[in-house]
Amino acid sequence: MSAAIGHIALIVRDPSRTADLFAGVLGARVIPDCPDDDGHPQAFAKFGGVWFVLRQGDGPSCRNGDHIAFEVDRDELIACAHKLATYDVEHFMAREDTALYFMDYDNHVFELDAGGSMDEVLAGQLLA
Repeated sequence: MSAAIGHIALIVRDPSRTADLFAGVLGARVIPDCPDDDGHPQAFAKFGGVWFVLRQGDGPSCRNGDHIAFEVDRDELIACAHKLATYDVEHFMAREDTALYFMDYDNHVFELDAGGSMDEVLAGQLLA
């Protein structure tokens, strides 16, 4: 199958607040306060070439290892770390400071990875 991700939907408590976080930290293009056909609150944010549909509801309650990762360069990684501090969002660095992890306000986990693409990483594993 030859397919691309069309969008990722996340359930969040406050769609506009989460969209603002994505815009401020990740430079997302945002369409805030855009209710669906039934009037349920939602917002849209696009970054990394992917649209996120942010629908109002109860988000995940605990960490389970699920996450969404974006490839970035080292300068972007450092810039995002500084921006997260202005939003009072905790984050941590991993893998010799080539990966940054943070949770949005509803416990969705995001990774910003400056350590190479999955293709590069897996090619190294296959050759080992």
